[in-house]
Amino acid sequence: MRSGPLFVTNTLLMSKETFIILYNIRSAYNVGAIFRTAEAVGVNKIYLVGVTPCPHDRFGRANGQIAKTALGAEKVVAWEYRKTLLPLIKKLKKERVEIIALEQDQKAIDYRQLKPQSAWALILGEETKGLSRSDLDKCDAIIEIPMRGEKESLNVSVAAGVALFKIIETLDIM
Repeated sequence: MRSGPLFVTNTLLMSKETFIILYNIRSAYNVGAIFRTAEAVGVNKIYLVGVTPCPHDRFGRANGQIAKTALGAEKVVAWEYRKTLLPLIKKLKKERVEIIALEQDQKAIDYRQLKPQSAWALILGEETKGLSRSDLDKCDAIIEIPMRGEKESLNVSVAAGVALFKIIETLDIM
């Protein structure tokens, strides 16, 4: 299990621990952009799961694409690589972390209505396929960002930013 920095150096004090789970996100540029947003809102840790690229490889070499969009955030936001999703969800739930999926689904609620009651993790799935039904069924909540235009979705890094800033705002943290 590879991991990054042990501490988030962000000065924002979170009243509820906040995590991001990136599951099979293929674009290193998207991963870097999410690291940058995570640092801006004070996320405690990012879990990189499956084929999601890490800030550095097993030999310690930096991923230039992540570094280009993260602009150093990959060095200050704690992160951990996990091969599979289910054991991570079980671990976090055992620690009383709410698992919240950002996905278009019939069971989804408007992201502006969500107010986590405890520590929480926002899970984002693969850019084109999203999360499977079985993965969604393991989540405590499913949220979506309503779309008004002709396009059905946002880029995963943009969607992460929209959702993270709104959820943090509802918790009166910022």
